[in-house]
Parts: sequence; structure tokens; C-alpha cells
Amino acid sequence: MSAVIAIDGPAGAGKSTLARRLADHLGVQRLDTGAMYRAVAWAALERGVDLDDQRAVAALAAAIDIAVDTTVEVDGVDATAAIRSPEVDAAVSHVAANPAVRTEMVRRQRRWVMQRGGGVVEGRDIGTVVLPDADLKIYLTAAPEERAGRRAAERQDGRTVPDVAAQMARRDQLDSTRAVSPLPTAGQVAAGALVVDSTGRTADDVLQEVLGWLWTNG
Repeated sequence: MSAVIAIDGPAGAGKSTLARRLADHLGVQRLDTGAMYRAVAWAALERGVDLDDQRAVAALAAAIDIAVDTTVEVDGVDATAAIRSPEVDAAVSHVAANPAVRTEMVRRQRRWVMQRGGGVVEGRDIGTVVLPDADLKIYLTAAPEERAGRRAAERQDGRTVPDVAAQMARRDQLDSTRAVSPLPTAGQVAAGALVVDSTGRTADDVLQEVLGWLWTNG
């Protein structure tokens, strides 16, 4: 069985970049768990499911097929771009706060790791809830203004950095205060987690810090 690496942190901290580069370096697969919740939110919006109807959203989450790889497919439909829309951005925290949805997604995430014998898994509650026994737990963070700037540059959908910053602040608040599997703050990270601040740093610099930790403690 290969190593199980959990990467947590808020949006825009650089989780996906680190996860991708780390997985490539180690020759293992990676899973973006945030894309799974986005897939549920997108499916609910597409099918007209009331996001406030927790049972209906949970039933949808249990019924749909979600395939997350280099693309994201929902019931065979490529939703890679669609799950990154402003509409999904606004809906995903609401969906992710649904306890039954989280139970279903956590089940799928653990199954993914079991089937592959390890891998790099990124999200917001991986080290604390999904994979608390991971071989390496990383909490990646960055200054709010830098996170917003990165996200605005990635999306290129016309939203200004202040607009993105405001939306990210709302999502951080919702995700960190939800009753089930809240996003840990920098002071509430998983036990034994390596805390990495990516503010003002290149992706390669962050990768080298994590690899250095692995080489020293692996």
C-alpha cells in the first residue's frame, strides 16, 4: 500500500496545485474532494432540486455517479467547467453542510483510497474526519488577499478580487461553523499535521518543503 496523504485548507490556498504536483512526484493518484461536493451542487441546480430540501439533496447525492479525475463527470456528463461557475460557488457550502451528503461523500472518498491503496486526497476535512490516520496530514493556508487574487486569476469570469474575497470570506465562515465536519482554522488543524503557509511563495517552493518533510520523517 502506498502512502496516504491528506491536504486540507481554505479555497485559494493552493491545495490543488500542491496535490497535483505531489501526486505526480510520488507516482500516485489524487482526489479533489471539493469537486465531489461541487458536482452534487451542480447536479442539484441543473435538476431544479431545492437546496433547502436536505432529504432531496441527500437522495440526489446518493443516486448520482461522480467520477473525479483530470475531468469531472456526473452521470457521464462532463461537468469540469460547469462546477466552477459562480452559481456553484454560491451553492456548494450549502450542499456541503448537509450531514447526509457529507456521510455519502466521505464513504466514497474512503472507498477511493481503499481501492487504490493510497494516494493524495485534498479537501477541507480530510485529516480531521475522512482520513485521520493518513501517513501525512498537511494544512495549507495563505493570506486572504492572496487567496482571492489567485482564485480570481484562475476563474477569469469577470469577478473582481474584492468580489472574490468577499465570497471566499462568506464561504470560510459557513464552512468553519457548520455543525458537521467543519473546516479547521489554522489553530484547529488535525493532530500531527504539517502547517504550510503559501503566502508569497512559488508552488515549487511549497512542494520542496513538503518533500523535505517526507524525506526527513518518512
